[in-house]
Amino acid sequence: MSQTLRDARKYEEITEQNIGAGEKPSFHLAARVGWMNDPNGFSYYQGKYHLFYQYHPYNSHWGPMHWGHAVSGDLLHWEYLPAALAPDMAYDEAGCFSGSAVELPDGRQLLMYTGVHKEVQEDGQVREVQAQCLAIGDGRDYGKYQGNPVLGEHDLPEGGSKYDFRDPKMWKAADGTFRCVVGNCAPGRDGQILLYSSKDGLSWKYEKILAANHGRFGKAWECPDFFGLDGKHVLLTSPMDMLPQGLEYHNGNGTLCLIGDYDEKEEVFTEEQDQAIDYGIDFYAPQTLLAPDGRRIMVGWMQNWDTCNLHSPEQPWFGQMSLPRELSVVNGRLVQKPVRELLALRREKVRHENVIFSGLKTLDGVKGRKIDMELSIRPLDEENMYRKFAVRFAQDSTYHTAISFRPLESILKIDRKFSGTRRAVIHQRRSRVGSKNGEIKLRVILDLFSVEVFVNGGEHVLSATIYTDRAADGISFLVDGVAAMDVVKYSLEI
Repeated sequence: MSQTLRDARKYEEITEQNIGAGEKPSFHLAARVGWMNDPNGFSYYQGKYHLFYQYHPYNSHWGPMHWGHAVSGDLLHWEYLPAALAPDMAYDEAGCFSGSAVELPDGRQLLMYTGVHKEVQEDGQVREVQAQCLAIGDGRDYGKYQGNPVLGEHDLPEGGSKYDFRDPKMWKAADGTFRCVVGNCAPGRDGQILLYSSKDGLSWKYEKILAANHGRFGKAWECPDFFGLDGKHVLLTSPMDMLPQGLEYHNGNGTLCLIGDYDEKEEVFTEEQDQAIDYGIDFYAPQTLLAPDGRRIMVGWMQNWDTCNLHSPEQPWFGQMSLPRELSVVNGRLVQKPVRELLALRREKVRHENVIFSGLKTLDGVKGRKIDMELSIRPLDEENMYRKFAVRFAQDSTYHTAISFRPLESILKIDRKFSGTRRAVIHQRRSRVGSKNGEIKLRVILDLFSVEVFVNGGEHVLSATIYTDRAADGISFLVDGVAAMDVVKYSLEI
C-alpha cells in the first residue's frame, strides 16, 4: 500500500469524527468526508453490495480523484470502508477516475478505472491523457496491476481522443469472457462509446464503436453502461453540454438512455428509442448492477455540475448518491422504482382518502423531512378541469420546495427557488408526463437534503438536492380549481 493511500485512509478516519449525527443524509450514501461525485464499481461481491465513488477526501470541492468505498446489505444502511484507490502511480498521478468492478474466476474482485496523467504538448500546453487501468483485491484492499495501463491511445479507433477516454464499465459475458464499454470522443468532441473484450479480465482488445452521437445529444459522452433488460438492450450515458429538445432534455450536462436491440454475435446495437434518465435538477453518471435476485439496480450522483461548487470549502462533506432504483423496460420506456428494500423503513402510516379541496390545505399527520409519500390526484369534474396542483415540502414560514402539475399541458415542474439558496443557480426543471383526464400519481421520497419524485409508477423521475434548514418539515397542498386527492404518508427510519 502506498503512503498516498495510507494518508488518505488516516485522514478520512480522523476527519469523519467531526461530523455529527444528523449532519448527513439518513438513507442516501454521502461522502465519508470531503467531496463525492460519480458512483464507481457498483457491484455485489462476497454477500455485500459495494459502491465506490469519485472522492477527494481533503476538501469538499473537486480535487485529485481517489476512490471512496462503502458496503451495504440492503442498499440503504451503508458502512464506510477505507479508501480503495489513490493517485499514486505515474499513469494515474492526476487522478483515479471513474470505473467499474467484476469478480474474477479465482474469487478476487477486479476494478477497472481511468488513470489520468499530465502530458506537455509541443506548444508548452499541459493536457491530461486518460487510459484504463486495473486493480485487484479482496473487497477491502486493492493492489494495482503491474501491466497498467491496459488500454491506452494505441487501443483507440482512428480519430479517437486520448484526452477524452474514460469511465470503463465491465461485465461478464455468458461464455465467461469479459466486455467493457468506455466513453470516448471523435473529432470535434463528439461522443462515442467503444466496446472492448477480454478472455481473462486482464488483457483487453478493441472491438468496435458500439454507439456514436453524430451531433445528436450534447458533446462528450461520459459514464456509459450497457446491459440487457426485459428483452431489450439499454445503453446509459451522460452527455456533456446538451441542448434542450423540448422538455425531453435540458441544457448542460445531462443523462441519456438509448433502448434497442443487440446482436450479441455480431456485437451490433440498433437504437430504437431515446429518453432522459432523470428529469430533475440533480442526477448524473448513473451506474447499474445485476443483483443476485435478477434485478437490474441503478444509482446515480445526485448533483449537478453547474451548481456543485457554490458551498464553502470548510463544509466537511459534499455529494450524495440517489436512491438505488430498480429498472425495467415497459412499452419501450425505461421505468425506475425505488428499491423495494425501502419499504422496510416505513413507519407511522398516515392515510387520507378522497380529500376534495380548492386553494391551500394541510393534512393532519402529513409532515416530515424523512418520508415516503404517495399521492393520487384527479379532477372532481372532468368538464371543469383544475388548472394546477402543487405539493410544497421542507416548508416553514419562509422556505419551501414544490412539485406542481398543470393537467391541461400535462407538465410537471420541480421548483426550489424558495428553498433558502442565495445564489442564482438552477432552481426549476419541467417535464411532460403521462396523464389521462387530469389524473396523476406521484411518489415523493424526502431525505434530509434531497427529494426524488417518481411519476406514474416510475415512468419519469425528478431528483433534486435541497439544503433548507432541517427544522422546516411542513407539507401543504395547493389547487387552482377543485381536485380530489388520496395521500398515504410514511415516516422513514433507518
